[in-house]
Amino acid sequence: MPAEPTPELLPQAASWLRRRSWSAADRPVRTLLDAKERTGRTVSVVLPALDEEATVGDIVRTVRRELMERLPLVDELVVVDSGSTDATAAVAAEAGARVEHRDAILPRLPAAPGKGEVLWRSLLVTRGDIVCFVDADLREFDPAFVSGIVGPLLTDESIQLVKAMYDRPLETDSGVIVPAGGGRVTELVARPLLNLHWPELAGFVQPLGGEYAARRSLLERLPFPTGYGVELGLLVDALELVGLDALAQVDVGVRHHRHQDGQALGRMAATIYRTALDRLDRAHRLKASADLVRPHLTQFTRDPEPRPTAGGTPIFTPRTYDITALERPPMHTVPEYAARH
Repeated sequence: MPAEPTPELLPQAASWLRRRSWSAADRPVRTLLDAKERTGRTVSVVLPALDEEATVGDIVRTVRRELMERLPLVDELVVVDSGSTDATAAVAAEAGARVEHRDAILPRLPAAPGKGEVLWRSLLVTRGDIVCFVDADLREFDPAFVSGIVGPLLTDESIQLVKAMYDRPLETDSGVIVPAGGGRVTELVARPLLNLHWPELAGFVQPLGGEYAARRSLLERLPFPTGYGVELGLLVDALELVGLDALAQVDVGVRHHRHQDGQALGRMAATIYRTALDRLDRAHRLKASADLVRPHLTQFTRDPEPRPTAGGTPIFTPRTYDITALERPPMHTVPEYAARH
């Protein structure tokens, strides 16, 4: 659990930090399984992956072994490959994931580069009521990165989105470990932007973290920035749409992963800054710039009568609306567009 909030936090943010921050240990997996059985909620885990053959297999094997075979918490495990040139797809499939390729999902809408695009398209090929995103570059992966953040969503109907919080050490090229040395873009770019423009969100320990879970019903109403600004964009838009008390965070321990080089960090910082400016410019936001943001994911729906499989798990048939790259409706009118089609 984080330390007591500092005096700099708004009273609203300080109150939220006390009430909506938990540890993964606060909700044992058995409690989650009971809640899952009681509510009938299903859980999908999605790993967006680009050239992650060194780590994706271990993550997939851990989720399958601990959260699908030993304990049936996760119903679906999907790796979405966004154009890897290494063996990421083959390694993930061999480890037990279903692998989907970004360009094969909704192929008539040309894919834009970036992580947000992959996350957005993943909603078309998954069916869980709760969707949990996990970065594919994690090392020493702990299943609490999944069970911890889906826990509040299974046990508290008022929660809509949960982000992981964790210690993030920096491992230098020489092998030296710098405790809490990671998160340079978070501290230098994202946190100042949030503190200045969205101070209600100042209590989030890892606002840019790639491990978070949300209800599908929320994700399908949010626009997805196509690049690395997706985490900031989703957090800010979720605040606007469902309010601070519907958001939460869970301490899952320590996050070990591959760190980006200086150039990559610079590009990431620029994308995050651009995403923040887009959220501040409401007039531009309503125009739904085609090269920046995908519209709300309401271009598909579930079959009202799902077909059961032999194992009793329903299969939902995606239905895609006729939307092209040149006919992208403004994001705030997509529900009406979908209703007409």
